[in-house]
Amino acid sequence: MSLTPAVQSVVDHLQQARAVPTVRAADADAAYALARELLDAGFSTFEFTATTPGWEGLVKGWHQEFPQAVFGLGTVTSPRIAEQALAAGAQFLVSPFQVPDVRPVADDADRLLVEGGLTPSELRSAAERGVAKLFPAHIGGVAYLKSLLAVLPGARIMATGGITVDNTAEWLAAGAFTVSIGSDIRGNATRLRTLLDS
Repeated sequence: MSLTPAVQSVVDHLQQARAVPTVRAADADAAYALARELLDAGFSTFEFTATTPGWEGLVKGWHQEFPQAVFGLGTVTSPRIAEQALAAGAQFLVSPFQVPDVRPVADDADRLLVEGGLTPSELRSAAERGVAKLFPAHIGGVAYLKSLLAVLPGARIMATGGITVDNTAEWLAAGAFTVSIGSDIRGNATRLRTLLDS
């Protein structure tokens, strides 16, 4: 399916970023601090998560304070969470699995929905809507990503799960459209930025 200009714009940001950190923390204050660390290191594209307590206020505040940042909300598992995220200012939505009931919410708001999957069928379906999330990527590893891209040429796949700063380059070289880095990003934002810029 063809992408709308608004969705294509976010897809382009994800591609240019190459690595999209996941800001997951014990509370909103800790998530805010990590997001600032990322912004200071040169990352303006990342995702907060719906598993962080107080995420809605965090997203709303971030949207007002840093309008130049392109950020989404991850772990979107229901239409209600999707609606709250978009109302708060999230520019894209990410789910760890297929969420067909969320698709109409994203479509009506003209926003990118990155759905997760592991099988070729799941990833094909998600990639046709813009970007698919290979999760958990570490199950099959880089070899599995290469096999997927052999039968899904041109598919935009975000590798997520088990991605570290040290193996980011390997995943990108294997054809990942972008990678999502979770826990390993803490304290390593500057090192990752240096790696991506080298």
